[in-house]
Amino acid sequence: MAKEEEEVPEEVTKLREAIAAFTAIEDDADCTAAVSQALRDWPELHSELRKLREDRVNALRTERRMTWAEIAGVIGKVTPERAQQISKGLSGAQRKKNQRAAEQRPGE
Repeated sequence: MAKEEEEVPEEVTKLREAIAAFTAIEDDADCTAAVSQALRDWPELHSELRKLREDRVNALRTERRMTWAEIAGVIGKVTPERAQQISKGLSGAQRKKNQRAAEQRPGE
């Protein structure tokens, strides 16, 4: 039995096409410059995407009254606990920082 293919949103396909456009730049210097600009802009773009996801996860929870398990299913490949962390804006780095801090607290 073949594994069902996951439906890819159009926006993700467009993002992949944009990346392919970088690959199609024939001149190495032009390609390097274009990719470098995109990478310089990436931290801001990444933050915008994370905030958008956080806001939409919270809308699913409050407006649609979805459970964390249901939201995890929408996100895909995350646990309900991770879905809840996303709703709070916790990144992987922030979760690790919080975990280290909790481990260093004596008597807890």
